[in-house]
Amino acid sequence: MLPHWSPLLLLCVAQLLSPSSALPFEQKGFWDFALDSIDSGGMMMMMRDEEEGSAIEEIPPPDIPMCPFGCHCQLRVVQCSDLGLTEVPKNIPPDTKLLDLQNNRITELKENDFRGLTNLYALSVRNNLITKVHPKTFAPMKHLQKLYFSKNQLTTIPKNLPASLVELRIHENRIKKVAAGTFSGLSNMNCIEMGANPIQNSGFEPGAFKGLKLNYLRISEAKLTGVPKDLPESLHELHLDHNQIQAVELEDLSRYKNLYRLGLGFNHIRNIENGSLSYLSRLRELHLDNNRLSRVPQGLPNMKYLQVVYLHSNNISQVTVDDFCPRGFGMKRTFYNGISLYSNPVNYWEVQPATFRCVSDRFAIQFGNYKK
Repeated sequence: MLPHWSPLLLLCVAQLLSPSSALPFEQKGFWDFALDSIDSGGMMMMMRDEEEGSAIEEIPPPDIPMCPFGCHCQLRVVQCSDLGLTEVPKNIPPDTKLLDLQNNRITELKENDFRGLTNLYALSVRNNLITKVHPKTFAPMKHLQKLYFSKNQLTTIPKNLPASLVELRIHENRIKKVAAGTFSGLSNMNCIEMGANPIQNSGFEPGAFKGLKLNYLRISEAKLTGVPKDLPESLHELHLDHNQIQAVELEDLSRYKNLYRLGLGFNHIRNIENGSLSYLSRLRELHLDNNRLSRVPQGLPNMKYLQVVYLHSNNISQVTVDDFCPRGFGMKRTFYNGISLYSNPVNYWEVQPATFRCVSDRFAIQFGNYKK
């Protein structure tokens, strides 16, 4: 005896079996693939089971990790910025590589906020209200290389940072002290940006940077009154702009023989002691603009690789013929390609042309009108 089928179901079956009425396949959604894989016999059986009242086991959804509400998750990048979050969201996919939590209102990072995120490569919590970080917050992050903590309210650098960390940006916080051993075990660290913190020279405890092999360090816009003497000697770039440094003394730079670029602009420097630059034999770029220098620093002609010197916006009233270039031929390995002297009380027509005999091009020299 044939089962009792409704007219609607008979019509569906007739359309499926009739080749003349078949339309080209048009996918409406993900589950159309599942329906397409069922043959006509399977469809008949499913309809028969439904008519007889048997329970049909639902096809389980694919194993796709959830995405936190309001966030965007794609290609192992989870973007949860600008959502007004007050805490780290749950259900972050465990395979996440980059997690963006910037521009929220998160106040604390708890112990289990990043549990299971062992593949995380970069984390940004920039521009939040974070004042507290649990000592075990970063424990799951075995591969984290970039950590962006800028524009928060931290008073100390978080403890137990991941040993894999390469880059730390923690400027614009409230850090006044860097304790000894803060960066212990971070042998992979290459770059630290910690400017715009109210830290003084005394805030760096002896051994604060011990073990680090940094290439790049920025401590700009702080409250330094002198060049810190216990920074990593491996540095290639050191930026101390926008501080309150008043002088560069003889031994201030003796530790930093590997520097390629030194930034001392926007300070209160009146004097650079003769011989203090002699330690920087590899220096390529020197920024001394916006200070209170009354003369070109001594020692520049002996810096064989120096190419760029910023001296604008000082009180330099005289430039002599040997201020920049050595007297001997071939002593300088690279010519200057940038010397800025504008906004100084020196008349450019009084400077002898031979002063710039080791400059690659006359357009590399920047003079200008001085306005008191």
